[in-house]
Formats: sequence, structure tokens, C-alpha cells
Amino acid sequence: MMKIVIAGRPNTGKSTLFNALTGTRDALVHDRPGVTRDTICGNIRNRPYMLYDTAGLERDKTGIAADSTNMAIDAVQSADAVLFVVDGRVGLTNEDLDWAKLVRRKTKAPVLLLVNKSESVKRLANVHDFYKLGFGEPVMVAAEHKQGFDAVFEFLDKIAGDAANAPVPEKNEDNRIKIAILGQPNVGKSTFVNRVLGEKKQIVMDAPGITRDTVKIPTKFYGRDIILMDTAGLRRKAGVTDDVETLSALKSLDAIEKADVVILMVDATKNIENQALGIAARVYNAGKILCVALNKWDLVEPEIRDEKLLKLKHQFSNSFHQIIKPLILAVSAETGTGVQNMFRRIYEQWDISSAQAPTSLINRIVEKLVADRQPPLSRLKRPMKIKFARQTGRHPMKITINVGGASDIPESYTRYLRRGIATALKWEHLPIIIEYQKADNPYEDQ
Repeated sequence: MMKIVIAGRPNTGKSTLFNALTGTRDALVHDRPGVTRDTICGNIRNRPYMLYDTAGLERDKTGIAADSTNMAIDAVQSADAVLFVVDGRVGLTNEDLDWAKLVRRKTKAPVLLLVNKSESVKRLANVHDFYKLGFGEPVMVAAEHKQGFDAVFEFLDKIAGDAANAPVPEKNEDNRIKIAILGQPNVGKSTFVNRVLGEKKQIVMDAPGITRDTVKIPTKFYGRDIILMDTAGLRRKAGVTDDVETLSALKSLDAIEKADVVILMVDATKNIENQALGIAARVYNAGKILCVALNKWDLVEPEIRDEKLLKLKHQFSNSFHQIIKPLILAVSAETGTGVQNMFRRIYEQWDISSAQAPTSLINRIVEKLVADRQPPLSRLKRPMKIKFARQTGRHPMKITINVGGASDIPESYTRYLRRGIATALKWEHLPIIIEYQKADNPYEDQ
């Protein structure tokens, strides 16, 4: 798949262009320069091209801006084509000239010069100045209004040749497990992602708030094709005063809905905070598989490890009724200890949650549970009759139980059934939904 990289100095509208071309809102967009830090990617709609949004190119020699710029330059070097974006309202700047010179030096790939924010001719600077960048005729676009894209597609299709007509895979053909990494700032999420990738793809610094976008990274790890989703750190609402951080947090929470599995990373050297439990509750309520990663386990004193792990498992077990046995594993993103084991366990749970349990087996389990503990009488003092049960969903696991008579079964009895079914089918680590239908057994006459 052809790699297309968007490059340019900060605040020229690169992320807006990325969202418009991919038909998503994956890139964080804000008027403040320097919001994008990591390189994110996505498919250009209806075409077999992978588009990469990069951080604004800046002159800083050290710090976050320097790391972001280096990652952007690395992306340019490996690109099949580059979209170099400038601001049509501001006009040509010395920074544009400097970075254009660097791009020409770093890549032999064809470059298309895009003069963004060109929706109003009256507000444009002298367009002819942009010829000085050495990329040929500039193309007028307005990313915010999705204008001027025909020339972009014509440029890309010409480079791709026959590949431009290749079929685009349907979303439902993508069987890669999407794994989101969530947690508070500075717990080691990006270090963990880099450990899995085996290279420095994400910026890592000993400071909170480094990652801002949710970065999706396709990779292969421990024998499986997966998509890792590195997210911005989530702080308590009281500690968030910056609107960029608010947008980043919303994207992190949105990653829960888009993921198949969520790894909730916590700092093992500290106590679990209520916010981590709140994130776990969101994951369970969304019906996703949750793995709690106790990162920095190598820094925990060996003599207190067993007690600490038991305490955490007890804390999670008592906090949620949606899960029978939380999956809590100790790892060290810095050294790699426990990382492969974590993914082995995650893959096991994914395979279990992809299976369909035989209806006859589920009914035998439910019949035994009912025999051991009869449902309570309804509020009208009428008996509740559980007649038939079957699995009606996966990811999350869903059991539908047909009931006769009164159907207002209390939550306490539902929890009893959930625990019994999960234990019998080895679904203890999976979220399970139980719903009731007042209907006859559909197989009664067969």
C-alpha cells in the first residue's frame, strides 16, 4: 500500500487535511500550533493509499518539538509521495523555504505542494511566491471545506499507476485485533508500545501529556497481526484546564468503543486511584475485554509483590459486577518482562470470546444453576420459570434466557447466573451480558 506523508511547518492545516482525506476525525485539530506530536496514519477513502499525518516541522534542537520533527522527517524519508502543506493566508515564510529544502534533500519521492486555506481568493497572499519552494505549480486547497482535492487524487493516482485501481479492503475483512492502551499520564503507555514494536515509534519523556492523538499502529506481535492504539493520558477532570488536553481525553475514551481489547496501564509502585477504576468501568460497560497491566513491576519490592497483587485483584473484583475475575498481570515496559505473557493471555481471551457455545451445553449449565438455587418470587409473589437459554452474541458474550411467568428477575439472581455460566464456560475474564425474553422455547416442537 502506497505511503503518503503530509509535511510542513506547524499550523498550516495538516491535521485538518488528514481528517478530510481519510473521512475521519482521528487527527486532533486545534488552532494552537504544535498540537500534533506523534505520526498517525489512516486510509484515504476509496483508494489503496495509507496517509500519514506528521507533526509540524520546527527548529528546536531538544525536547518534544525536536523528537516530533525527527519522527516527521523519518516519515518523509520512507514516503512514496509527500504532500507539502503551506498556509495560503500567511504566505511564504522562511520556515517554509528551510523545510522545503530539507524535504528535497531527504526524499526522492514526488512532492505535491498544497496551498491550504485557499477558499477565499481575496485573503490569499501572493501565490506565485510559493514557486520558490521548488515543488513546481502549487495546488490550491481548502482542507476545512474539502475543496481542491481532485488535483490531489489525480497526483496520487498518477504515481500509483495500476495500483490506484486495486480494490480497497472492506472494513469487515480486517481481522486484526485492535488493542487500545489507556491509563493516566506517565504510567508508561508509550514505552510499552515501543517495547511491543521493538523500536521507538512513540515519543517517550518523563513528563505528563506527551501523547495527544490516539495513534493507531498496525504491527505483528507474538504471532498475530494487531493494531495498537496508543492514547493520551487521562487525568482527573479537576486537573484538566487545557482545552487541547480535554480533546485528547475525549479521543482516548472514544478509543474504548473502537477497540476489541483495552489494556489499562497503571503504575505498580503506586496505589490504584478511583480514576483507574472509573476507566475499567467504562471498558466493562462497553463490553470490551480488559487487561490491567501493572507496569513498573520491576520497581516493586519483591517481598511485597504477592500481597500487592492479591490486594489489587480483590479491589477490582469488589468494584465490578460485570466481570467475574479481572485479568491483572504484572509487566515492565522498560525491561520487557511479562509483555509476551500478557499478549498470550489476551489472545487466549479473544479466541474464547470468538467461540459459540453449544446451546445444549448452556441449557445444562443453566438448569443446574436453577436447580441449585431457585429464582425468587416476583413482586407479585408469582414463580419465575427459566425455560430456555442460548448464546446470542460475541464480543461481548451475550446469553438470552427465555422465561415464563413473571420476568422481573432481580439483579442479584442475574449476577448468580452470570457467575455460574462464566465459571462453567471459562468466561471469567470476559464481560457477559444476560438478557431475558418472555417467550416460549423456539425448539419445543422440533
